[in-house]
Amino acid sequence: MSYSVGQVAGFAGVTVRTLHHYDEIGLLAPGERSHAGHRRYGDADLDRLQQILFYRELGFPLDEVAALLDDPEADPRAHLRRQHELLTARIEKLQRMAAAVEHAMEARKMGINLTPEEKFEVFGDDDPEKYNEEAEQRWGGTWTYEQSQKRVARHTKDDWLRIKEETTAWSERYGALVAQGVPAVDERAMDLAEQHRQHITKWFFDCPYKIHEGLGEMYVSDERFKAFYEAIGPGVAEHLRDAITANAERHSQGA
Repeated sequence: MSYSVGQVAGFAGVTVRTLHHYDEIGLLAPGERSHAGHRRYGDADLDRLQQILFYRELGFPLDEVAALLDDPEADPRAHLRRQHELLTARIEKLQRMAAAVEHAMEARKMGINLTPEEKFEVFGDDDPEKYNEEAEQRWGGTWTYEQSQKRVARHTKDDWLRIKEETTAWSERYGALVAQGVPAVDERAMDLAEQHRQHITKWFFDCPYKIHEGLGEMYVSDERFKAFYEAIGPGVAEHLRDAITANAERHSQGA
């Protein structure tokens, strides 16, 4: 059984011109010629073409492909072993590339996934993403930032409404507690600090006590965070920081 150049081109997914070129440079000479002088390819020719195309797919130049296939020391099993090794390496490289692309795609879709109308319904005139660039500069690459971005990207409008409701209810309780003069080391203050930590863990990122303490310090040192908590009531930022510290110590002693 032999095949015309057009048939072989169709089998292999290459052009007739490519097969002519391989013949001209001695890489793949057809095993037969018709009475009219037309190229005819046999099964051995197709096997060699398969080898050529494999090495070409891996980026080998044609002269190196010829040298590999015409090596008198190599046998078919050696070619198969070599191809298996090269293919395995290629698969691993492609898997790494795919993972990098998936990461890039994920990073691009991160953010609050709401329509402008839904954002206004939940947040009003306040832009919840106005500090995104700064946050990425400060914490980008950390596991807390990555986890927070992934979780936030999955939140629906109903999720954000629940977050807002929980935050408002907690703020009212904490503001009333501070207004009553309850000290930060009181059980009630520490319990509310623990609710604050669990709220972060539930909706944004896993927040162990050490990280929670760091957030407490930021609520006092960063004027924007301080202003948010001071809007709940005078002295709330410092009070919450101290309650967070006391709560962490309480759980540390109980561990």
